[in-house]
Amino acid sequence: MKIKRALISVSDKTGLEELARGLHAAGIELVSTGGTAAVIAQAGIPVIKVSDVTGFPEILGGRVKTLHPRIHGGILAMRTDEHLAQLDEHGITPIDMVVVNLYPFKATISKEGVCQSEAIENIDIGGPAMIRASAKNFKYVVVVTNPVRYDRVLDAVKKDEVTEELRMSLAREAFAHTAHYDSVIAGYLGHCDQAGKMFPVEISLPFELVQPLRYGENPHQKAAFYRDPRRFGASVANARQLHGKELSYNNILDLNSALELVREFEEPTVAIIKHNNPSGVASREALVKAYRLAYEADPVSAFGGIVAVNRAVDGPTAEEMSKIFLEAVIAPGFSEEALPILTKKAGIRLLETGPFHLMSYDWYDLRKVNGGLLVQEADRKVFNRDDFRVATKRQPTPDQLAELDFAFKIVKHVKSNAIVVTADRRLLGVGAGQMNRVGSARIALEQAGERAKAAVLASDAFFPFNDTVLQAAEAGIAAIIQPGGSVRDQESIDTADEKGIVMVFTGMRHFKH
Repeated sequence: MKIKRALISVSDKTGLEELARGLHAAGIELVSTGGTAAVIAQAGIPVIKVSDVTGFPEILGGRVKTLHPRIHGGILAMRTDEHLAQLDEHGITPIDMVVVNLYPFKATISKEGVCQSEAIENIDIGGPAMIRASAKNFKYVVVVTNPVRYDRVLDAVKKDEVTEELRMSLAREAFAHTAHYDSVIAGYLGHCDQAGKMFPVEISLPFELVQPLRYGENPHQKAAFYRDPRRFGASVANARQLHGKELSYNNILDLNSALELVREFEEPTVAIIKHNNPSGVASREALVKAYRLAYEADPVSAFGGIVAVNRAVDGPTAEEMSKIFLEAVIAPGFSEEALPILTKKAGIRLLETGPFHLMSYDWYDLRKVNGGLLVQEADRKVFNRDDFRVATKRQPTPDQLAELDFAFKIVKHVKSNAIVVTADRRLLGVGAGQMNRVGSARIALEQAGERAKAAVLASDAFFPFNDTVLQAAEAGIAAIIQPGGSVRDQESIDTADEKGIVMVFTGMRHFKH
């Protein structure tokens, strides 16, 4: 395919001069708009302004530049006798290459305090129209939307190897680019529309590639990690990796679980995650003490675990972390004292999220099923201790109320059926993912052992029978927190009264499947 004329109109000027110079050297006539034409001309490269092609000036503050038959006719014409005759009749020159990238909508909405009018002004209209037109006509037109492709395209032009296979590949990328761009806009406007429905009839998900992964959950599964560009702030997707080998699929899942757990707490808190469940959690005024207690909850599971903290990692905490093998640590930051200690361990991955007040809040959770997608509101509801309902005759002490609060925040992040046992703001036992609640309680209480005496127990859902209360009483549990709502709640309440156990109902379930 011989390229004679190229239209270039780019917001991102990366590599523009080199591209324009290379195309000019190949004998290709360049047509361009506004700022792009100015950059090309300043580089001493001949360029024709779009307004000279259309015979019409840019109007409406630049909103209308390329929306004209002399542009779109040149792009969309097939190189057939009929179409070429029509171009000739109307004095239109074919356009064989279109190099376009779009107004920086994502960058605009990422700015703090951006107003809706500014965001809307950065919605590109002419650019997507040219991209889609040239991608549709890829049999005759080369479309380039990504500066990363410039070298490959220039090389093909120089070698006269602009094949249909290359054009088709670039067209696929172009349609994906405009689809992504529009989905970011749709997501932003949907978020801004307070009167809009939470679950629209159609949804578009504008995720962008962060990195390919070595494999998925298992070595025979291919995988990649994508980011939602509409979500800014502290998250695994936006974290900066400071050290260690690349993240795995399972690392990312566990890092997300750990981060979501520690974000529940205001006081310095450490969580250690293994296979998407917490093996240790503790809160203390000193981060290093919280880490030690989280580790001591289950030292066996802590080996090779994922750690999240809600404060910058300091030197003493880093010293403790360095004593065992950890897969990864995610934190708001790492002190100058901590980094040299942890980076001595080649295998550990260190991720910095930045301040938690910039935490990224997704409003939805997604779960793919074969042939469909489940979408739900994220479980962000915050319960208040004042809303707790004491169901038993025995009343909790202020310290027990605080401990029950602590335990219920943890059980929210354990796979259902879920039971946790805690005391003195530290996790003592976890029962996760069992087919019945009695099994989860047995595992948690056995793990807690003698430490369960005078401790509290939290359940992610109500007790259908009183058997879990009986287990708790036998282990010496002093207080229980659960959602309540079973038709047999009274049976559990009566058993708790009989055994002298405090039982608090939250009215809020936290299933996590």
